[in-house]
Amino acid sequence: METPSSQPLVNHDPASQRFEIRGGAAPAVLDYEWSGAVAVIVHTEVPPELRGRGLAEVLVRAALAWAQAEGLKVEPRCTYAAHFIGKHPEFQGLLAPGRGGPAGHS
Repeated sequence: METPSSQPLVNHDPASQRFEIRGGAAPAVLDYEWSGAVAVIVHTEVPPELRGRGLAEVLVRAALAWAQAEGLKVEPRCTYAAHFIGKHPEFQGLLAPGRGGPAGHS
């Protein structure tokens, strides 16, 4: 589902620790876990019918904006999120010190 400005609508469900974009049979999702003052991004998935629209990036940007607004640091265990942050220096200040990058999660 997209808003009138053609930007996908991202829903954040803190109880499920998930960001999602609906628009197909299954939503595009980003799952995270809280670990103290760190949001651990554990998984990003876009179903085949929603791919090619930049939804993974939209989800990661939403999660990073939320973490920043909440004063949290981020540990990207998801390979997509780690790659995205690595390519965007403006988000590298959100990285939790001493936390590794992706650990086999995607």
